[in-house]
Amino acid sequence: MTASSPYDLIVIGGGVNGAGVARDAAGRGAKVLLLEAHDLASGTSSKSTKLVHGGLRYLEYMEFGLVREALGERETLWEIAPHIVRPMRFVLPVNKAMRAHWKLRAGLFLYDHIGGKGTLPGSDAIDLDEHPAGRALKGECSGGFEYSDGWVDDARLVVLNARDATRHGAEVLTRTKVTSLSREGDLWNVRAGRKTFKGKAVVNAAGPAVDDLAKLAGLTPKYGIRRVRGSHIVVPRLFQHDFAYILQQPDTRICFAIPYEDDYTLIGTTDAEHPGSLDSVEPDEDEVRYLCDAVNRYFTKNVTPDDVVWSYAGVRALVDFGADRPEAATRGYRLVLSDEEDGAPFLGIYGGKITSYRHVAEEVVDMLAKRMPDVLTGKRWTAKEHLPGGDFPRDAQGLLVGELLKEYPFLSKRDATRIARAYGLDAIGWLDDAKSWEDLGRNFGAGLSEAEVNYLREQEWAVTAEDVLWRRSKLGLHLIELEEAALAAFMGG
Repeated sequence: MTASSPYDLIVIGGGVNGAGVARDAAGRGAKVLLLEAHDLASGTSSKSTKLVHGGLRYLEYMEFGLVREALGERETLWEIAPHIVRPMRFVLPVNKAMRAHWKLRAGLFLYDHIGGKGTLPGSDAIDLDEHPAGRALKGECSGGFEYSDGWVDDARLVVLNARDATRHGAEVLTRTKVTSLSREGDLWNVRAGRKTFKGKAVVNAAGPAVDDLAKLAGLTPKYGIRRVRGSHIVVPRLFQHDFAYILQQPDTRICFAIPYEDDYTLIGTTDAEHPGSLDSVEPDEDEVRYLCDAVNRYFTKNVTPDDVVWSYAGVRALVDFGADRPEAATRGYRLVLSDEEDGAPFLGIYGGKITSYRHVAEEVVDMLAKRMPDVLTGKRWTAKEHLPGGDFPRDAQGLLVGELLKEYPFLSKRDATRIARAYGLDAIGWLDDAKSWEDLGRNFGAGLSEAEVNYLREQEWAVTAEDVLWRRSKLGLHLIELEEAALAAFMGG
């Protein structure tokens, strides 16, 4: 079976880069198809540390351009998605055996200013004997710093980009694996699922499989990819405040400890070479132990592997320039566009980080527009247009929570906060005119209603209970086994 009229652009890969490219290109006038072999954000894009940040530690590797770009994007993403992006203050305890006080101060000064004039508060020296964040720490660290960065719901960032792409006319097909690609003159034939789609150009946004997809298309990858696994663990809450921590380690790495889902602390990440399959990526025992040891050096409350309630790992596709250690490999990106004489364009995205996805997508579409000026006719637009549900002032999330409580008084503050942070103004799309929980249908637990699940199925490509509980939300941390089973049965297995 062959799809009829060709697409202007076929994007392969439903992670943050692929969804971002689909959104940008569709908004500039292209007929776009986005293909994802599994669920949206089912790979690395849902398995990050959930930060929109410049990358303070990248300054040590002289990645000044990368940090500058990411800090600018931090501001942009907070502006266009204030429901899923929010500021967070980080505490950096000083350990003189690792990095000198003056060196950290200099790095933070640069971090405050390298991205231009930002709106988040700058860094400050703090006394941990007096600071709220010091109460959870061992006495060895009395001094430190605090600085600003941002938090993001990574999987929802992907879904909202995909939704906005469809709002501009794109077609999104999940669970549709590409099995072959071949050029035929000025078109690509892309076999996926039971169909062959034709496209005037292809974007390879396959993340850690970017080189595999290039080879499938009969191309030689220009860059080698270093597959580096980043693992995370979630444990019961280690501290009772809203600050996050960035913790130096003896091996020169850093580790984050971040407030997570009200009741938990998220700890990550590692940097381990990943030579194995991409189909099943999990932290190994050594990584879990490493993360436990990393926080045990600092916190009064010890953590063991038995305390871990959830763990996950994602494989980063880092451009391989021969760095000695995985953590030193660049988080920058490279874009490779096929030569004009080769026929229909094929553009590969190598490397990158979630904070810079929008800028990466913009560059991708700019490059393709030079080759396809009759198709990509629009101007740059994604830095100014809100993602779905985010059309409100970025400092007004608290007001939105208040409005939900006023309009739907049966919601608890915890429920209203979760809903506001996930859906923003689009929450009204499924809360509708409900006057009670009963009006929302079946209650699956932890505030997850039948109305919300149906919305996720109809508007956000959710198919399974896992899609709902671990990507569209993190309610899997709050449901008991029987509730999960009931949701799975409701969704058809």
